[in-house]
Amino acid sequence: MTGPKVCVSLEGTTVKEMADEAARANISGADMVEVRFDRLYLKKPAAEPVEDENGDIKHVMPPEDDWVVKELSDVNIKDSIEALKESIPLPVIFTVRPTSEGGRFPGSEDERIAILHAAIESGVTSIDVEMSTNGRDAIKEAASKSNVNIISSIHDVETTPSADELVAMVKEHAIEGEIFKFCGTVNDHQDALQIVEACHELKDSKMSFALMALGNGGDWARLHAPVLGQDLVYATLRSEFKLSNKGLVNVKDLRSAWILMEY
Repeated sequence: MTGPKVCVSLEGTTVKEMADEAARANISGADMVEVRFDRLYLKKPAAEPVEDENGDIKHVMPPEDDWVVKELSDVNIKDSIEALKESIPLPVIFTVRPTSEGGRFPGSEDERIAILHAAIESGVTSIDVEMSTNGRDAIKEAASKSNVNIISSIHDVETTPSADELVAMVKEHAIEGEIFKFCGTVNDHQDALQIVEACHELKDSKMSFALMALGNGGDWARLHAPVLGQDLVYATLRSEFKLSNKGLVNVKDLRSAWILMEY
């Protein structure tokens, strides 16, 4: 069985960190990486000392929502794109996620679109274009002329629709030659089952899709993606305790699980 492509989403906040992560992702079995360009506008703070219940001091990173967000002018867009292109050995999905869909980009929509066009001109493999993006047609036209693949996405940071709603969403938005991506948030295992059921109903269709969620159980559709007809699975380099509670899967663990389950 030909499995889905595995994409590792890079979480660095500098070009160097992303390049280092991409090298590790390559070794770990990723087919491609996602460059979250909006994360370059985050300033990673120093870990804070926190005393646990035993009186021991541990250094803990504050939540990302508390990190300083840089000004748009703090990132040289052209130089950063060029440096990422030269330093990453894998195909790239280029993403500039807006705050409305859980991203960190501090600028206007026009400024965000300009960065997407710059990425297209640089020759990235794919770009992620949210369904909510203004000027989608112009972006897609530019991408087509440059042979850049399109991933059309919706990120619901609060809920997960029902299986029927997810199927209808895919049928409405999946276009030949593109991948439609949805990422929601599961509040319980019933939510997680909605994604699995939707994938199962769509698995024999000709539509290309990637359905997933964050939260406990959100990893089910990732782990069983090869038999659910998914075309693309997002994984992580993280390896912390109870990672599955966040709905995430380490890329090495994902590959191992597919081998174990004979996918």
